[in-house]
Amino acid sequence: MEWAMATLDLAQDVVSLTAALVDIESVSTGEQEIADSVEAALAALSHLDVVRFGHTIVARTTLGRDERVVIAGHLDTVPVNANLPSRLDGDLLYGLGSCDMKGGVAVALRLAATLPAPSRDITFVFYEAEEIEARHNGLGRLARERPELLVADFAILMEPSDAVVEAGCQGTLRVDVTVRGERAHSARAWMGSNAIHAVAPVLQRLVEYVPRTPRIDGLTYHEGLNAVGISGGVAGNVIPDDARISINHRFAPDRTPEQAIAHVREVFAGYEVSVTDVAPGAMPGLDRPAAAAFLAAVGGRANPKFGWTDVAQFTALGVPAVNFGPGDPLVAHKQDEHVPLEHLSRLEDQLVGWLS
Repeated sequence: MEWAMATLDLAQDVVSLTAALVDIESVSTGEQEIADSVEAALAALSHLDVVRFGHTIVARTTLGRDERVVIAGHLDTVPVNANLPSRLDGDLLYGLGSCDMKGGVAVALRLAATLPAPSRDITFVFYEAEEIEARHNGLGRLARERPELLVADFAILMEPSDAVVEAGCQGTLRVDVTVRGERAHSARAWMGSNAIHAVAPVLQRLVEYVPRTPRIDGLTYHEGLNAVGISGGVAGNVIPDDARISINHRFAPDRTPEQAIAHVREVFAGYEVSVTDVAPGAMPGLDRPAAAAFLAAVGGRANPKFGWTDVAQFTALGVPAVNFGPGDPLVAHKQDEHVPLEHLSRLEDQLVGWLS
């Protein structure tokens, strides 16, 4: 596919830059155009060393400061849902990715352009494929194959956090619970065993499940165990011998993936349970000096992060990290996704102040 690469003007205000980013469609695995545009804009800044890794762009200052901070954001979005191009309505900017997370990317790009001599060295990371399976995640690939590019004292992930610090994140686990039966002609159903009917006890366990709400570093996390899909059936005249329930477990960061898997297997004891995807959580880490200092600089308030984010990638590397980005995460992925203009300008001002 050929296109005329969109030109990003990093000198324009953060709202206009967010709109320009939103207008570059970048559904997961289709990030080439936006990555090209971001790379070209950053390469024009003489104070940054720019490296490209697939459709992930890394730009770094090398001023010899005592501290280095990573500021990261993903370039991809979920699929289009009649929500492009961007549109401005009052004090809100609407459009796919405006909240999750091109508003945060715009703030980071503005910092890259306007802070040639920050008080801390900065590594900016704009990465691909966050919204799909973990094996595609650009930040994860960078951590595995070029970990030296992510060495830092602290990291800020610009995921939407309602413009306040969200600490840590929950882990996520997906499993398939399979129920077996025996095929038969539906006119002679008594000759078989209907696997779809046998799903009922599995669903009942989910209905009766009581999730934990552990308190960690003063923050309360809410776990969850939910069916997110169900499949089965052979033909309209066949009793099915196989049915599968896909289940997502969101677990608090005080549990390892291995502990979460063991817990889910215990809940569904007696059934076939196969793990399809798992990603660890991240402890809040607000007691770490770098995190505590940043929190104090931007208002001193922190909330727990209920979803999974790539702060877990930094935690695995030993880098304390927080989520801090514009937009309400509750509107992420919705058709009317939007970001408040005030969030964009306020976060830019706060980060400029901290980094100056």
